[in-house]
Amino acid sequence: MVTKQKILIVDDDNNIAELISLYLVKECFETKICNDGETAINTFDTFNPNLVLLDLMLPGIDGYQVCREIRTKSQVPIIMLSAKGEVFDKVLGLEMGADDYMEKPFDSKELVARVKAVLRRYKPQVQEVQESDDKVVRYPDLEINMTNYSVTYMGERVDMPPKELELLYFLAASPNHVYTREQLLDQIWGYEYIGDTRTVDVHIKRLREKLNDHDNWRLATIWGIGYKFEVQQ
Repeated sequence: MVTKQKILIVDDDNNIAELISLYLVKECFETKICNDGETAINTFDTFNPNLVLLDLMLPGIDGYQVCREIRTKSQVPIIMLSAKGEVFDKVLGLEMGADDYMEKPFDSKELVARVKAVLRRYKPQVQEVQESDDKVVRYPDLEINMTNYSVTYMGERVDMPPKELELLYFLAASPNHVYTREQLLDQIWGYEYIGDTRTVDVHIKRLREKLNDHDNWRLATIWGIGYKFEVQQ
């Protein structure tokens, strides 16, 4: 018997939540609805979802805080939903650890497509950690380990969401190779991902905040093209 993947839907508008649930159930997902942030945080532990659809404007604890709480204990994918379409709001959501961001109103088919795309990217990661035993890249004062999804910098473990770690590993595994934003978007988020290249910029910014330039290596911007993990020859 195939176990259904579980989606936690967090939205204070129950009509929208029920509609989202209807479409996901048709695609053979199991769903649970929460209408406020506190309930969502409590339900997360008992429901153990494979993905969270998280509205930002919630009564009491807002979606940003819910995202923070989830990220303290889990790297399960989070797709934020909001009527706020400003770049600042999207960037803030991604910086909180969200994997994707959708503006309301949205097309239900697009939402389902994004859910499936994010889950496709997340599921192989779990298998890869279990099956692979040698996906480690090392540089002076830096170790990126894909077997246990960890980054060690200057002897200290650095917490990173999966997409940040994957992006860092991908670049570091091919030192001095320049990748365009589009190539990185395809490689890390998958060609099915419906987003824009600013997602890459946001994740690079977050990586730079956690890893200062080193004498031997750095995350370099190639203006007008993209990025590379630059290593001193």
